[in-house]
Amino acid sequence: AFIGAFTALFAATIALAQNDIKRVLAYSTISQLGYMIAALGVGANVAAVFHLVTHAFFKALLFLGSGSVIHGMEHGVLHTKEHVDPQDMFNMGGLKDKMPVTFWTFLIGGLALSGFPLVTAGFWSKDEILSGAFGGGEFVVFATLALAALLTAFYTARQITLTFLGQPRTQAAAHAHENKPVMTVPLIVLAVFAVGAGWTGIPEK
Repeated sequence: AFIGAFTALFAATIALAQNDIKRVLAYSTISQLGYMIAALGVGANVAAVFHLVTHAFFKALLFLGSGSVIHGMEHGVLHTKEHVDPQDMFNMGGLKDKMPVTFWTFLIGGLALSGFPLVTAGFWSKDEILSGAFGGGEFVVFATLALAALLTAFYTARQITLTFLGQPRTQAAAHAHENKPVMTVPLIVLAVFAVGAGWTGIPEK
């Protein structure tokens, strides 16, 4: 339980310092795997599998969303001939209006990863794990996981802000555009599950 909780916290601190849009998600995945291992350690086996399932939906959404962002940025790079890294979030900005479908679906995935209360799948599965740790008297594990959850919300907000909000920081970002339905429709489908998959874990009473 402690190894899982420490992994969740440690990987979250690494994600805070990443500028590559996909590296943030990669370390986030390690952090969420730590959550699942901690759940197993405190005996919350059902919660661990539940988080595995919900995490599959919203993290798939975020990785595909980041691929959509990179593809849109690469179009801008080819259009402007600007030599910038299309995966560096500091070369982005202002993509909300350029790529609206990618933005809204990515936002849903980010809220699910952050455990936005009562709405997203990530909230219900994380809540089960935290409840298992607290109810089992593992207060150190609970506190560590709660801090990891706070950092998760922080680096996710940082990622969304750097990528989509504000003004374009490069010409490539200014010339990025939304992708074709073959890339955006899967994002919409996964966004539905990033919300609805968590409802299966709502207690009956």
